[in-house]
Amino acid sequence: MNPADLCSYADVFAACRQRIAPYIHCTPVMCSRQIDELAGAMLSMKCENFQRMGAFKMRGAVNALLQLTPEQQQRGVVTHSSGNFAQALALAASSVGTRATIVMPRDAPEVKKNAVRGYGGTIVECEPIVEARQAATDRIVAETGATFIHPSDDLQVILGQGTAVAELLEQTPELDCVVTPVGGGGLVAGAAIAAALHARAMGRPCPVYGGEPANVDDAFRSLKEGSIQENPPGANTIADGLKTYLGDVNFPIIQQGVRRIITVSEDQIVSAMRQIWQFMKLVVEPSAAVALAAVFADPETFAGKRVGLVLSGGNVDLDSLPFAKR
Repeated sequence: MNPADLCSYADVFAACRQRIAPYIHCTPVMCSRQIDELAGAMLSMKCENFQRMGAFKMRGAVNALLQLTPEQQQRGVVTHSSGNFAQALALAASSVGTRATIVMPRDAPEVKKNAVRGYGGTIVECEPIVEARQAATDRIVAETGATFIHPSDDLQVILGQGTAVAELLEQTPELDCVVTPVGGGGLVAGAAIAAALHARAMGRPCPVYGGEPANVDDAFRSLKEGSIQENPPGANTIADGLKTYLGDVNFPIIQQGVRRIITVSEDQIVSAMRQIWQFMKLVVEPSAAVALAAVFADPETFAGKRVGLVLSGGNVDLDSLPFAKR
């Protein structure tokens, strides 16, 4: 498989879309005249906050599970996540009739743990360090025979996540470009594949941009250096779903298919989140607002263009709203 030719994924991508359709929502695309005026561009926002379990990650989780053999499904699946993929895999497993074990750090918010349990997932807690997370996951695989599914660095997950952008481009085929948030890289890599296929069909380019918090800018640095970079210990952002880093599967796709990563400040993320809530009446999480923040951070790139944004999710701790008065 040659990652330099993103259109080589056409057949498996089409099969993925057909496979997961019964298990996901085709989410709406919404616009805001007020935000368009502020941005100086025409923005079409793909509302994955309305997806099942509240985020785009349901798409990749379902696709990965449906690719398992019956024997693998019988033994169950395991992943490590403290956020939306934890919930997505739990719900996907319940939907297809298997079981999911989720390794989560002990200090993960209780609201997220409760959501995983509510979707039928089993939680195994670990210390909040990478080594402990991986050790717990490896132990579960060894003891139960469960299949490990990575939240973002798995081709079947990447293809599933890319269906959000494929839908967006069918709903608004006149778009000039697409912007998604970047964390582990599964969504932006899937977007690159979807946009390449759309560009081939339409006969004109549709570049993909990523938005990333400046506090955890590993994807920005990875593209600059040509190798996967990580963030220093203690690096943090309000967009906590984007603190993960790229992997060996999605990085070559991103190198080939993503034009640029745009970094944004914490204040820019909060401002974009507030504008979406205020003008569109949509509940989105900070990670979802990063795509809009990227448009405001680089107005020259997007001025006058028709821009598709993925609002990646809406799982918010309402007790911790960043713009609430204390």
